[in-house]
Amino acid sequence: MVHPDRTGITEALASAARTMRHETALEETLQAVVESACASVPGFDAVGISTIARDRTVTTQAASGDIVQILDTLQYSLREGPCVDALYEVDLLEVPHVRHDQRWPRYVPAAVEVGLRAQMALKLYLDDQGTLGTMNFYSTEAEEIHPDAGAIADLFAAHAAVVLGHAREQQSLGEALATRQVIGQAVGIVMERYGLSDSRAFDFLVRTSSTSNIKLRVIATELVREGDEPTSDAAAVTT
Repeated sequence: MVHPDRTGITEALASAARTMRHETALEETLQAVVESACASVPGFDAVGISTIARDRTVTTQAASGDIVQILDTLQYSLREGPCVDALYEVDLLEVPHVRHDQRWPRYVPAAVEVGLRAQMALKLYLDDQGTLGTMNFYSTEAEEIHPDAGAIADLFAAHAAVVLGHAREQQSLGEALATRQVIGQAVGIVMERYGLSDSRAFDFLVRTSSTSNIKLRVIATELVREGDEPTSDAAAVTT
């Protein structure tokens, strides 16, 4: 049995980690992780990273080849397969001899037809953010899974999870700053229209949100975008 080159794995991980220090696009960083994993994890010739959005939409963010897109899409559409199970159930799923596996009766025949022989899926997660996606390994050459494959793949999955976690934090920060800005603009509009102080203008927006059961951000955005009156009864503002 051929054992993986530990030095090569260390170098691949270091290379992937270095991409995290540069201001590169998320897709470029994940692609670097995928390419490094594909070259380092024994027995697999195709690797992909799938992400799950807050609305539960699953998307392939990085792929080492066309077959990744084909097999990923197949699992998304059928809502079954190792990738799906890793998203919602197990942390690591190794599937040697795919053609004989009966857990996914619709996915397996279609996957085998396009050349799949073995598969491995790992959940991508951070303790404070939950499940971020999966890292999927496909083999069109070998049916057996190398005994070290799971442990090595987990190292790359950890890198990918950190990258995705950072991106999600940045997105949340951006959304928070945008919300803060639009609420500030809305407060200014209410102050100017009704001669209120900033605190009373903000209280008015909060009260409008509470009584209408509409998020404050939505009310502020509409007020800024359309310039509509926040209420038809202007006298209610001063009471």
